[in-house]
Amino acid sequence: MQFKAITGKQGSGTEVKDTTYVEAARWGKYRGWRYVLGLVVILFAWLVVGTGAGVLVAIALSGQPDYSVLGPFGKFLFVMAGFAFFLVGVLIAVTRIHRRHPRTLVTAREKISWRRVGQGFVAWFVPVCLIGVLGQYLFYPDTFSFNSDLAAFARFVPIALVFTAIQTTTEELFYRGYIVQGASMISTNRVFLALTSAVIFTVPHLLNPEAIAGGWLTVFSNYFLVPGLVWTVVSLIDGTTELAIGVHFANNIVGFLLFNIAGSAVTTPALFTVSEYHATYGALSVLVALPVFLAIAYKVFKRDKASEPVSQSDRIGRR
Repeated sequence: MQFKAITGKQGSGTEVKDTTYVEAARWGKYRGWRYVLGLVVILFAWLVVGTGAGVLVAIALSGQPDYSVLGPFGKFLFVMAGFAFFLVGVLIAVTRIHRRHPRTLVTAREKISWRRVGQGFVAWFVPVCLIGVLGQYLFYPDTFSFNSDLAAFARFVPIALVFTAIQTTTEELFYRGYIVQGASMISTNRVFLALTSAVIFTVPHLLNPEAIAGGWLTVFSNYFLVPGLVWTVVSLIDGTTELAIGVHFANNIVGFLLFNIAGSAVTTPALFTVSEYHATYGALSVLVALPVFLAIAYKVFKRDKASEPVSQSDRIGRR
């Protein structure tokens, strides 16, 4: 399968080479120490302020700073509370430290293509539902239980959509955007960029219950290979992180709303609960879903052929 990267152009009537979001890392101010400082700001906002926000959620809901005493809804809010601060940290790093538009973490164009984001959502949502969810139900029907409290589920849906959108978009801006752009200061080799993002994406997920239960197979297939490596590769191919943003949202919303694995990293009052995690089937279903996703993303859907030019003011900056 042959892919063609679609990129933006510098505008103002000047003929210059097409620009990808990775090259946009050299807009604004981009010395190495700025990326180090940016990482410090982002990690502080995420791990310190965000963790404190989760504790406050637990205290507000149960009177105790304890995750284990919360119900599914409370546990979801506990985990998700920190991502708003994670997002703020990313935005501060890009706008205040690097002095460029946060849009450059997604694309070098004037506007984000929400159409492409939607295509990413559909391209992953379809195979995951058919292969991951329906397939697991056919093989292991006894592990599925239906959530009979539909009123609670209905109340949870809008909250899940909002918080999941914040979580997945923030992670994409950080792992596929900021990390890849920062790594490009060392080398622009695509293999290096993809592996760097994949490893850094995998590390925080190693303590997830699914990773512990599934062992190396789950870590490799469900964290390193597909979300970490493949989603970075398609971002480098597209020249934007639009596709990955849609894919990540689809992946997590299926797990949060449609079927939630008991004892997973984020417990939710989903429509179905799966009592047992089957690591081998999970890994195989991801590998089977991958070519289906690529076929939908690059054969069924067509990439935008035209875009607004990138403004001269965004392009020119100092180190």
